[in-house]
Amino acid sequence: MKDSGTGSDWLEIDRFECETGTTGVGWIAHPDETMERASHALSVDGDVWVFDPVEMSGLDDLLTDLGEVAGVVVLLDRHKRDAAAVANRHDVSVFLPRFMADIADEFDAPVETFDRELADTGYAVHEIVDNFAWSEAALYSEDDGVLVVPEAVGTTEYFLAGGERLGVHPALRLFPPKKLARFAPDRVLVGHGAGVHNGADTALDDALSGSRSRTPALYAKNLKLFLPG
Repeated sequence: MKDSGTGSDWLEIDRFECETGTTGVGWIAHPDETMERASHALSVDGDVWVFDPVEMSGLDDLLTDLGEVAGVVVLLDRHKRDAAAVANRHDVSVFLPRFMADIADEFDAPVETFDRELADTGYAVHEIVDNFAWSEAALYSEDDGVLVVPEAVGTTEYFLAGGERLGVHPALRLFPPKKLARFAPDRVLVGHGAGVHNGADTALDDALSGSRSRTPALYAKNLKLFLPG
């Protein structure tokens, strides 16, 4: 499902610039892995915020080309990934939404929590899932039109059914995260696969509205994908 080590054959994804001046880039450290774990960095007014990073060769050069790293952000309780290592190298903190503060001790790095907005970036935090098994937040900037969702939706193969460009996570299919319906983004950056940069609002609406009805088809496809033939 996923590879280990520092990705040497990494894939750049999701490079963009907003009219506001915010720039972004993403990478998949191990493009051949089934999970296609994606990480991102956003440069807002020269401050670089790194999201759910997976180590790859040349990562620090990629980040410093965008500006000075201000913090490493973890938006899903399972996405600790290489956040502490990246934060320590850049002498910054790991940032967590406050409702995820119970995992702070799991990082070997300084940790800060935040409410409502990530520092003064204009990116508001929204609780998407919070139960005994899953804690996830999304970040959204109306000015930039960028929505960052680490797990609830994705674009890698095992998320997608029947012509979808963006799909709800298989474990959430029957009860899709309707809190995402409040957004009309220009871009959706996800934690698994490349983001959606054209018609993102339509793709998100389609993912949520068709989630339940397409569940049987997705599960059948994933059985073929993951079970040995």
